[in-house]
Amino acid sequence: MSGKSPLLVAMEMSSIRSIDRLTSGMGGRDVVFVKDRPDEEIFHDVKYALVWKPDAKLFSRLPDLEVIFSVGAGVDHIFACDDVPDVPIVRFVDPDLTTRMSEWICLQALSHLRQAPAYSRFQREHRWHELSQPQASEITIGIMGMGELGSDAAAKLSTLGFRVIGWSRSGKSSREVAGVEMFNTHRLEAFLRQTNMLIGLLPLTEDTIGIFNRKVFSMLERHEEIASPVFINAGRGGSQSEADIVSCLRDGTLGGVSLDVFEEEPLDADSLLWDFDNAILTPHAAAVSDMANMARHVSAQISRYEAGEPLQFLVDRNRGY
Repeated sequence: MSGKSPLLVAMEMSSIRSIDRLTSGMGGRDVVFVKDRPDEEIFHDVKYALVWKPDAKLFSRLPDLEVIFSVGAGVDHIFACDDVPDVPIVRFVDPDLTTRMSEWICLQALSHLRQAPAYSRFQREHRWHELSQPQASEITIGIMGMGELGSDAAAKLSTLGFRVIGWSRSGKSSREVAGVEMFNTHRLEAFLRQTNMLIGLLPLTEDTIGIFNRKVFSMLERHEEIASPVFINAGRGGSQSEADIVSCLRDGTLGGVSLDVFEEEPLDADSLLWDFDNAILTPHAAAVSDMANMARHVSAQISRYEAGEPLQFLVDRNRGY
């Protein structure tokens, strides 16, 4: 034992390499994996837990817990547990994670701009047919959720030439992005009615459950040269109504979607979403957390905490993110 309080990890690890990157980056602190221990074991003297979609009863097994670390930027998976202790909850904020998310968002926006779903269908049909190609500057992208991820995506999309506007409850973003007009709760309709591509990066709260629905999609602005409007969601699956997405794709209210998150994950093999040519689906992989960066993040925050310094990236429990 290192003499330090161990870090308890409650998450599925994709590979031995990921486990090694996490454990080797913890500066000699012992790492305890819940999956390797008996189901009912009580973890005394564990002050720190790193979690992603943990078992609902996990926190009842951690009587001495002092800080909870989320593997991702989202924390609704933590609040879904029973008896979440009144201790600080720290989100994962990392330049690498932010960059990965922006890469995925830019990829999706460009794919729909250049009509990649249609060209993929033409390739399968052995069909040679050219489609119109509007410039990025002719397309307005609206981002709902202008925290670190949304602000970075807005800056990169603007660099690509898109007109970008942003929406948040307060009408403010985590950082000012040149040329991006911001809208607040009272101006949601005005925001939607000029948006050709809608990007969802909202946290999951009581106010955002199912917010991306037919009512919202029906207010989006169609662009005559591409399959639109388009909905792109890399935020939280619970923020979208998949029944409405399916019906809106069927009747043309939506011209296309790119979805990385779903109401239930993994997405059921029988979901109707799989079969739409104009739907791009990825398995919650838009921004996979790098375990070496995760270890550095957790180690740095524990060092601050043990030195009596304030933790960074704290969750506001009243807001839910």
